[in-house]
Amino acid sequence: MSLTQKIVAGILKQPFSLYQLMTYDRTKPVNMVVGSMFSLYKGWIHSDIETLNLLKKSDWEKYFEENSIDRILAEHVWEHLTEAEGKQAFQHCYTYLKPGGFLRVAVPDGFNPSEEYINYVKPGGTGNGADDHKILYNYKLMSGFLQEIGYTVKLLEYFDENGQFHKAPWKPEDGMIRRSADHDSRNQNGKLGYTSLIIDAYKS
Repeated sequence: MSLTQKIVAGILKQPFSLYQLMTYDRTKPVNMVVGSMFSLYKGWIHSDIETLNLLKKSDWEKYFEENSIDRILAEHVWEHLTEAEGKQAFQHCYTYLKPGGFLRVAVPDGFNPSEEYINYVKPGGTGNGADDHKILYNYKLMSGFLQEIGYTVKLLEYFDENGQFHKAPWKPEDGMIRRSADHDSRNQNGKLGYTSLIIDAYKS
């Protein structure tokens, strides 16, 4: 076996996300999922904390040049970070996005008027993974954090302070959010059983 074959064999024994991060085509649009878990989207590079820790600049530097990523997708990731960690991760995304590129981020919605929903998603709540939740965002809080860094914010789905739901058109091919009004099976017959706060944050 040649040295090249040994290197490739070694890579293939690693997580698929590592293989993707090390072999993606830099001449094509670079779309990346962070905290991908079991998601697998065609045309996207997938990563998890084991392969790309959002908080480690050295991880970003290992795989990407600054201003090189077209889209970053994060579904229910940021609620697992503290406020300070979340801002740091937003900054790293901003650094590595291309001008005009965007981060699509979805988190549990702290302005959801359902008490059951809030108890399910709040830090220490009853929902799956809520024991690791650090912060419960609403559209004002997250928009503010993003704008501080320099992003231009476009709200896609969110509840306001009065419990009113707002939804703007968005394309799944630009970043699929499964826990959303149109794509979550818990939403039936016009009733919203589960939605997320969803924001597109553009780098100018």
